[in-house]
Amino acid sequence: MACDKYRSIEDSIAMVKPGSRVMVGSFGLAGYPEELIEALAASGTGDLTIISNDLGAPGEGLGKLLTNNQIRSLIGTYYNWNPEVAAANNEGRISVKLVPQGTFAEAIRAAGVGIPAFFTPTGAGTELAAGKEARAFGGRACILEEAIHADVALIKAYRADELGNLVYYKTARNFNPVMAMAADIVIAEVDEIVPTGSLDPECIVTPHMFVDVVTMRKG
Repeated sequence: MACDKYRSIEDSIAMVKPGSRVMVGSFGLAGYPEELIEALAASGTGDLTIISNDLGAPGEGLGKLLTNNQIRSLIGTYYNWNPEVAAANNEGRISVKLVPQGTFAEAIRAAGVGIPAFFTPTGAGTELAAGKEARAFGGRACILEEAIHADVALIKAYRADELGNLVYYKTARNFNPVMAMAADIVIAEVDEIVPTGSLDPECIVTPHMFVDVVTMRKG
């Protein structure tokens, strides 16, 4: 493989250590790095904080990590697709932090560009504002939200070139690009690796300097 950043699925997922904060790009069961998640579930690595829009479905996608008791806590926006999340939280097996979806995306983006926190009107005056600094801007109540950073980001892209530049396919361009900016180690699962120079520069969404590892689907 000509890509210097290329690693196997197994070698890539070995970079996720117990206790890590792990971002995963997805929206439901669409646009997530399926084979990396399968490998993570098979590895048994636990005590993880999973930062993702949702947690898939029971026994599917990220849901496997919960079934395997590999999760310590969740940070995300929508868990209705997976009722096992509420059950595990109510039983005290995991902790769950709910973040409004727009705030979630902006908090990840903020981490990627070096902004430690920001004010937003979303959530002001609700239970989500409890314990957070509040200020008014232009007469509108706002609360302070901290940026969300991770140790590792597992993202899904369509193609990578040999340098690690990424392009995405439709739904996969959800949280994947911002997560690629907000983690210490970024591992991209792609369908294809192409020669450097063959990607249209106008189509590259994630520049190679954000990507540490590229791995390719087996299927």
